[in-house]
Amino acid sequence: MYSAVRGQLADELDAIRSAGLFKHERRISSPQSSTITAGALGAGDARVLNFCANNYLGLADHPQIIAAAKTALDERGFGMASVRFICGTQDLHLDLERRVSEFLGTEDTILFSSCFDANGGVFESLLGAEDAVISDALNHASIIDGIRLSKAQRFRYANRDMADLEAKLQDASGARRRLIVTDGVFSMDGYLAPLEAICDLAERYDAMVMVDDSHAVGFMGATGAGTPEHAGVASRVDIFTGTFGKALGGASGGYVAARAEIVALLRQRARPYLFSNSLAPSIVAATLTALDLVQNSGELRETLARNAALFRRRMTEEGFELLEGEHAIIPVMFGDAVLAARTADAMLAHGVFVTAFSYPVVPKGAARIRVQLSAAHTGEDIEACVQAFAAARAEVDAGSPGADGGQASDAGAPGAHVGGA
Repeated sequence: MYSAVRGQLADELDAIRSAGLFKHERRISSPQSSTITAGALGAGDARVLNFCANNYLGLADHPQIIAAAKTALDERGFGMASVRFICGTQDLHLDLERRVSEFLGTEDTILFSSCFDANGGVFESLLGAEDAVISDALNHASIIDGIRLSKAQRFRYANRDMADLEAKLQDASGARRRLIVTDGVFSMDGYLAPLEAICDLAERYDAMVMVDDSHAVGFMGATGAGTPEHAGVASRVDIFTGTFGKALGGASGGYVAARAEIVALLRQRARPYLFSNSLAPSIVAATLTALDLVQNSGELRETLARNAALFRRRMTEEGFELLEGEHAIIPVMFGDAVLAARTADAMLAHGVFVTAFSYPVVPKGAARIRVQLSAAHTGEDIEACVQAFAAARAEVDAGSPGADGGQASDAGAPGAHVGGA
């Protein structure tokens, strides 16, 4: 049977390659940091500046976090070899749930192996066929997939469009429960959700609010508690989801922090929680240390904000098209998928590691290089990145990108966005 399928799959892969949309993974042979050892395809490893990681606060290789993980390995072992309700709950897991609740100001927290699993467990557990979920059109893929697992009525409103959200809330007026769900930060664009307006509509139409804050927790808001704190609506949000795999140490693990009854129900019904092994003790201990680092100093958050502002200013001065915003995600727009990919490849030769994004990760015709700043970057690093962009642009322009007949761009009619990373 597979002999026929093999040819079909090979044809699909060839079509992806011919469209210039095939995604290659570059090898990294060093810890995640602002400077890494990486290899280009077919080339040896080299030290390069890293401008495409979610390592917003530069904690992924922090010595205190590494030491905490090592201590936990010695004292608590490598893994739990079980799920939480059988014999997979250590005191460390309970400590981390308490700490996240205190940090975000929620009544309770439940840990998951990833935020993808956290989002995968919420909707099916809380919503039935008589309920409704109203989701932003550009929400993360994990939210989209989680909603698909639920039997709830599904409504999708245009990205950050409050008039459309209100219309969808009116359409869902007959539902028993209504849940509005949004990313706090839309990861492909760096745009912030209008949380105050969302909460106003939720209260007007008796709906709950859920925010996936993976790209903001740890560094946005006065204490780093994320976009709800940044928008002044933390007490009005019913469900927070997020990851420990970005600003909070960059490893893995996710959470749902919410009203007490919601968390209690998830412990009884959320399939990714009930049927997946507990987080490894070393990750839990290291994340507790990451929270200490985040809560005890605002210096890293201030450095990150300065770095993002500096990069925006310098790239604008060099004539690049950027999406507006205040986040450390800064998309440099190219439109053409092949042009973006070739520019990213050229930049690696100039010592800067960035990644091009094209359809289906972003809409057709909106290919980009998503630059992500870190508090670990220096001013010199940022200037080197800007100069690499300028040099790569000149080289790619001279080579007539996209002119060869075997390569096609993703420019054209807008396509469906399927969730960012």
